[in-house]
Amino acid sequence: MGNGSALRKAGIAVGALLILVWCLLPVAWIISLSFKSQESITNGSPGFFPADGGFAGWDNYVAAWENDQFRRAIFNSIGISLIATLLSVIVATLAAYAIARLEFKGKKLVLTTALAIAMFPVVSLVGPLFDLWRAIGLYDTWPGLIIPYMSFTLPLAIWTLSAFFREIPWEMEQAAQVDGATSWQAFRKVIVPLAAPGVFTAAILTFFFAWNDFVFGISLTSTEAARPIPASLSFFVGADPFNRPASLLAAGAVIATIPIIVIVLVFQRKIVAGLTSGAVKG
Repeated sequence: MGNGSALRKAGIAVGALLILVWCLLPVAWIISLSFKSQESITNGSPGFFPADGGFAGWDNYVAAWENDQFRRAIFNSIGISLIATLLSVIVATLAAYAIARLEFKGKKLVLTTALAIAMFPVVSLVGPLFDLWRAIGLYDTWPGLIIPYMSFTLPLAIWTLSAFFREIPWEMEQAAQVDGATSWQAFRKVIVPLAAPGVFTAAILTFFFAWNDFVFGISLTSTEAARPIPASLSFFVGADPFNRPASLLAAGAVIATIPIIVIVLVFQRKIVAGLTSGAVKG
C-alpha cells in the first residue's frame, strides 16, 4: 500500500508539472521575446535567452507605453470592458432573479434561447453588424462594441445567476418582507448579497470576454476612437512593414495581460468560490 500510494502521488506530481509547463511555456516565451532587441529577432535568436548584444532590457516596454496608439487602446479597453461588465451584471441579475423566482409561460424557452445565443459563432455576426452599425452610426464607437459584448455575455451570466438564485431559500426573502422590507429592499439587501459569488463570477466572465475580444474589435472599428488593445496590437508596425516589430508586440501583449493577472491574483478566492458554489448540495 505504501509503495502504491507513493507511486500514485509521484504520478500526480509529474502530471501536474507537465500540465503546468505546457500552459506556461507560451507565457515564458512571449516574456523572453519582449526582452530581446529587434535586431536579435531579425538575425535569429533561438532559445529563451537573447544572445550577446540582443538583450533590450525594458526598452521595449518603455517604447510600447510611450506609443499614443497603445495608450489610447488601453483606455478604450478599460472603459468598454467596465461599462459592458456593469450593464451585463445589472441586467443579468434582474433577469435571473425573475427566471428563478417567477413562474411564467415560456421560461424554459427563454433559457434555451439565451444558451443558443451564447453558443452562436461570433464570426457569423460580424458582417451583418458591420452593415447595421454603419447605417445607424454605431460603427467605430464604444456602444458599437459594448452592445455585442453584452449580447454574448448576458446569456452566460443569466444562466449562472439563475442557478444561484434557485438555491437561495424563498423563506429568507419572505422573512425580510415580514420584518417590513419591501420586495425591492428584500431583493437588494438579502438576495443579492447571498448571490454575491454568482454575481462576481458573472462580472469576471464578462470582463474577460470584453478585454480579450479581437474579432469585434478589429471588425467594428476603423480608428483609435474605440479600438481595443487586442485589435490595436495588430496595427503595430515598424519602419519596415514586412518586418513586424515582434519584440515590441510582445512587450505590448505582456502589458495588456497585466490587468487580467492582477484581477485573478487579487480575487482568486472569490473566483473559485463563485465557480464552485452550488456544485455540491448539502
